[in-house]
Amino acid sequence: MVNPVSPLGGTLTPDDPATLNAIRRYEDRLAKDPTSLAFAPLADAYRKTGRIRDAIRLCRVGLKALLDDGDPDGALAEVQAILETSPHEAQAHRLAGDLYRRAGALGDAVGHLEHAVRLDPGDRESRALLDVLGAGGTVPESSALKQLLTDDTFATLSFGTLCLEQGLVDEAAQIFLRLLGRDLGHARAREGLEEALRLKTQRRKGS
Repeated sequence: MVNPVSPLGGTLTPDDPATLNAIRRYEDRLAKDPTSLAFAPLADAYRKTGRIRDAIRLCRVGLKALLDDGDPDGALAEVQAILETSPHEAQAHRLAGDLYRRAGALGDAVGHLEHAVRLDPGDRESRALLDVLGAGGTVPESSALKQLLTDDTFATLSFGTLCLEQGLVDEAAQIFLRLLGRDLGHARAREGLEEALRLKTQRRKGS
C-alpha cells in the first residue's frame, strides 16, 4: 500500500491561508470517514505548523488504521517523523515503543520506553511496560516461581497461559518473552505477552 503524501511541503506557518485550508480539508475528510488514511497528511501538517500535541493525538487514533491495514512500517514512519522534529515528546516515544514492541523489536521498544519515563516520570503505563520488557525474560526476585523458572524447563506456552489464568502476570510475561526470544514469529506467545502487558498496565493504573 502506498502511504498518502501530504501536499504541504516546506516550512509552514499556522496562519497561512493555504495551510489552514488544507488542514480543514483533511479534518473534514476524517470527520466523514474516521478510518480514512487522511490522518497521515493531517498529522504531517500539524507537525509542520508546530501543533505537535495534536499530531501525536491524531497518530494515536490513526495508527490503528495503518496497523489494521497491515502497514506497521507506515505507522512507525509517522511517529519517527514526529520524533525527528520533537525528540523530547514523551507521548511520541511511548507510541514508538508500542509500535516496536508489536513489530517484535523489543530492544528498540525498551529504549523508547526508557525515554518516555525519563521525560515523564509520572507515566505509569510506560513504567509498567518497561518493568516487564526490560527484564528480558528474568522473573522478579519476589516471585514464588523464581526457583522453578531458573531454566527453560517450564518456559512453555501452556505454563505461561496457566500463569496468566492464575493472575501471575509478571511470570507469564517473562515466559512469553523467553518463547519470543527463541522464535520471534511465535504468534500465540505474542498474543500472551500482549494480554499480560494489558493486565499489567491495567493494574498499575488502578494502583
